[in-house]
Amino acid sequence: MLESRTMSANPSPALPLLTFLLMFSQPLAWADEPTPVQDILADPDAYHLRLVTVHGTARDIEPLDPYTLPSGVTCYGAYLFRLDDDTGSLPVAVLGVCGVPVFRDPEVEEGDRVTVTATIQAPGHGSYYLTLEGLRISTAERGQVQAVVTRIERSAE
Repeated sequence: MLESRTMSANPSPALPLLTFLLMFSQPLAWADEPTPVQDILADPDAYHLRLVTVHGTARDIEPLDPYTLPSGVTCYGAYLFRLDDDTGSLPVAVLGVCGVPVFRDPEVEEGDRVTVTATIQAPGHGSYYLTLEGLRISTAERGQVQAVVTRIERSAE
């Protein structure tokens, strides 16, 4: 005798997790491959809001004064540096800790070999970027390509 089975109208609880993993696994895998700085600088719009990994040497480290977000919250401990690889030089921002006054030294020192995972901010998209004068809105006329750090690791070289 054939048994009749009906499908439940309720999807499996694993379906949302599977959908999430499929949607976000590609950008995360892409970020693991090192990207030459020259590629980012040559076409910053193609990398805008993309997570990338870059290897290089930390240069010109500049701790920043506390800055205030548009919401009124103040952030502390931010700093800027330049990441140089064999192909170019990329401005890098490490955002501050917001809402709690803290003092922290930069995680990198001049000449450190580092691996940086960061989100690229291309000029002209209305996104914020950090400067020595604080937080600024990027416009096509004013602004720069900037990598906003999510993770920094010192290389064992």
